[in-house]
Amino acid sequence: MEALTFLVRLLALFVGGKQLVRAMLSDIGDYVGTDIEISWLPNLDDLMKGYARNFRPGIGGPPVNVAMAIEVASIDHISEANMEYTMTVFLRQSWRDDRLSYNHTNKTLGLDSRFVDKLWLPDTFIVNAKSAWFHDVTVENKLIRLQPDGVILYSSRITSTVACDMDLTKYPMDEQECMLDLESYGYSSEDIVYHWSESQKYIHGLDKLELSQFTITDYRFVTEMMNFKSAGRFPRLSLRFQLRRNRGVYIIQSYMPSILLVAMSWVSFWISQSAVPARVSLGITTVLTMTTLMVSARSSLPRASAIKALDVYFWICYVFVFAALIEYAFAHYNADYSKKEKAKVKSNKSAESMVKNGKQAMVLFSLSVTGMNQGLLISRQNRGQRPAETPAEPQEEAETRSARVRRAERESSQEKKCCKCKPIDADTIDIYARAVFPFTFAVVNVIYWVAYTM
Repeated sequence: MEALTFLVRLLALFVGGKQLVRAMLSDIGDYVGTDIEISWLPNLDDLMKGYARNFRPGIGGPPVNVAMAIEVASIDHISEANMEYTMTVFLRQSWRDDRLSYNHTNKTLGLDSRFVDKLWLPDTFIVNAKSAWFHDVTVENKLIRLQPDGVILYSSRITSTVACDMDLTKYPMDEQECMLDLESYGYSSEDIVYHWSESQKYIHGLDKLELSQFTITDYRFVTEMMNFKSAGRFPRLSLRFQLRRNRGVYIIQSYMPSILLVAMSWVSFWISQSAVPARVSLGITTVLTMTTLMVSARSSLPRASAIKALDVYFWICYVFVFAALIEYAFAHYNADYSKKEKAKVKSNKSAESMVKNGKQAMVLFSLSVTGMNQGLLISRQNRGQRPAETPAEPQEEAETRSARVRRAERESSQEKKCCKCKPIDADTIDIYARAVFPFTFAVVNVIYWVAYTM
């Protein structure tokens, strides 16, 4: 009895599963379309009989014309340090292969990407690529379409890191031209000829790209024929696009901090000369901060010998910051020199007053002695006695007077020399610096921006 029950259940499960499979197949049929006629499809096995994928179409005859078209999906990264950019493109190539023509129908066949391995393909490569790869998620991103007259359209999705020679002399006000060069690796111009597709008047997707640091201003298509002495002539197609760097981020991150640091160094001109720690610490801080800013900005750039516009501006700001520190040293030296000169003049005046007092005492003493001598002389004359020795007072007085005159002239000449070497007042230096430094910095900025933006 139990065995009979088991057989009944197994039969019911088999019938239900069969109905489920039929339902699934009917759903797929509804999705794909039940009215598709496949009798017109050519037999691919018959097409591939005798097909040699190692030989180009029409070997021994005229070269194969390959039409090229590009659609840019993204430009992911542009590196100045490595001078390269990463681009993802849809590369479409079209050529005629009469060996694959068919007359069963006039419809175009869309073939599986695995069919690519059975066909002859142009050996196109990216000349200036550092690395490149095909995308294969969820399947290989390749497309093959075959037309009745044997025209093949081959499309693939490629991401490549491409070298781009950059002139960074005007960085970050620079404009760069990057290229994507496509060329045949093994076939010369006698076997294959590249040309841009007639529909390739503009690049789809390039005008919609938004890059973080650059703006694409223009692009052009170039067709060249490269001459190699050892291998021959090879056709080359180039896509060249102009990139203009966006300056806003650099103005915010580099130029504005530099300007503020220079302006901060000018604050010391309004600080008193006696506040030595405040002015010295402010000057040293601005110099060190400017040095740090220069080093951090250069870390993302290549170690090239060319002097960049940003380097020039950093050095301009560095010179102004350092000059503000030197200005305080000069003003402080003049202030100390003035104090020493005032103290010297004061000590000289006290010594002169002492000398004058001594001279006055000597004069009074000499006058008293002279009076006494004259009194004695008069008394002797009255007595009729002739003096034995007449003193030469008038001659001595003339000599003392001439010595005094020479001494006075010497002192006046020394005073004139001191007046000529008189230092500038420290406060006057600060007053001049408050006007000269901002004016000079503004003039240098005008010259800088005109020189690098014109």
